[in-house]
Amino acid sequence: MHRRFAEDKIVVASHNAGKVREIRDLLRPFAVETLSAGDLNLAEPDETETTFKGNAILKAKAAAKASGLPALSDDSGLCVDALNGDPGIYSARWAGPDKDFSVAMAKVHEALAGADPAAHFTCALCLAWPDDHVDVFEGYVHGAITWPPRGDKGFGYDPIFVPNGFDITFGEMDPDAKHAMSHRADAFSQMIHACFQQN
Repeated sequence: MHRRFAEDKIVVASHNAGKVREIRDLLRPFAVETLSAGDLNLAEPDETETTFKGNAILKAKAAAKASGLPALSDDSGLCVDALNGDPGIYSARWAGPDKDFSVAMAKVHEALAGADPAAHFTCALCLAWPDDHVDVFEGYVHGAITWPPRGDKGFGYDPIFVPNGFDITFGEMDPDAKHAMSHRADAFSQMIHACFQQN
């Protein structure tokens, strides 16, 4: 049974400014004050799980315990069919220690080497409370890899991902249009329906 969110503050368990901004925008209608793990100087736990859901749970539980507040974490990444789902849960690691996604995008392009460009983004969202209760939701958006990268409006792999039915990348898309259809929006709408709206 999903738990109803009744608090007025939530910790976004991320040090990624782009991700925090996107989640803050999505939560704005619910008058919830969003703090980030970075704002609170919370340590980033090692992501030792082998799935998006596992890592999302690990991060949200760590932030909820450390802050004493409910925490929301997102583990998401790009999964390329021809690369057996890679970079997947290692999407950020492909960007190296400097988190340089131009390096990560080039790696994907080189690894693909002309193979089928079909890909999808996956997002696992976990809402955790300090008493260890968790609710987890998973969302997807399907599309294809393009090269060279285009657009500077998104973050991460957005400039090389063209969602199905479009001819522009997430990097070229207006952020509101991306928010309306992204993997994060899919997982978010499930969470909002289950935990934030009176059913």
